[in-house]
Amino acid sequence: LVRMQFLQILSRKLGSLEMLFQIPFCQKQFPYMCLSTSACVYIKKKKGNSYEQVDQEKYKNLVHSVTSYKTSAQTPETILEEDNLLYGPPAKNRPPIKARTKTPKNWVPLINPSKRILPVSSDSSVPMKIGLQRTKMPSVTHILQQTLSPQQVFYLERWKQKMIEELGKEGFKEYTKNLFLQGELFHSALESIFLSEEMAARDQGEDDVVAGYLSSVEHVLEDISEVKALESGVHHETLQYLGLVDCVAKYRGQLCVIDWKTSEKPKPFLQNTYDNPLQVAAYIGAINHDANYDFQVRCGLIVVAYKNGSPAHPHFMDPDLCSQYWNKWLLRLEEYMDKN
Repeated sequence: LVRMQFLQILSRKLGSLEMLFQIPFCQKQFPYMCLSTSACVYIKKKKGNSYEQVDQEKYKNLVHSVTSYKTSAQTPETILEEDNLLYGPPAKNRPPIKARTKTPKNWVPLINPSKRILPVSSDSSVPMKIGLQRTKMPSVTHILQQTLSPQQVFYLERWKQKMIEELGKEGFKEYTKNLFLQGELFHSALESIFLSEEMAARDQGEDDVVAGYLSSVEHVLEDISEVKALESGVHHETLQYLGLVDCVAKYRGQLCVIDWKTSEKPKPFLQNTYDNPLQVAAYIGAINHDANYDFQVRCGLIVVAYKNGSPAHPHFMDPDLCSQYWNKWLLRLEEYMDKN
């Protein structure tokens, strides 16, 4: 009875039991397990497959492109075509215009084309030392001080206030006074060395504050020769400014305007010297346009000496670099003239 009920239940679900009756029954339970399993497999086979309803022909290209990922048929042209269809043609934007380098209105060349360039002689003649004429022409130092950028003014003022807080107003005045005095003594000692008065200069430096500075520049002095001018006044006849050049000599074979600087902090890079390269370029231009000098200079050298005797940093300025700073100097000079 139980078996008959079981077969009736299966007949309702499967609709036909012809194949089932063809299988001989036995006393064991295993055939009934097989019947049940066969019914389940049959049900799964009859379950509908949603992918079979998809139009295979319509999406044949898509299937091919996905399954053949190793070799793509796309090219830059086809990608551009697809982008045009999806997003439209690309906007042809012009590249950003770079800010134009400001040029001085009254441009004067660094090298004087009308001045005859004489070969630098190797004789031991006394270096030139022309006195600085006291006229109404502004000095290079004054022009640079009057045309400092707001950022430079801010940092200088902040440094000044910090020093006043540490030293007091009177202490700060004494500090700056000593700095100027040390600079003057250092320049005097160098001048004595270049005038073949080495012993006097070294004796002077043994017991005073310039001893460290002289030790600092000792390795630089070995590369300097054929001194042409020392502490000599120069003025630009066309642009109407003047200045006092520390030294004009050969450095490693190149004739240079040399500017000696003292510092308590290391300045290993040229940008650490602030406006000093502009000052050197201004002196070079003045020498080249000054009738008192029968030669022209194309290079510059800034030597930063240290009080503690550590090796000085020489910053060489080749002709290209001097030309760049010359243009910057002309802009500062133009700014000064506009203010005054």
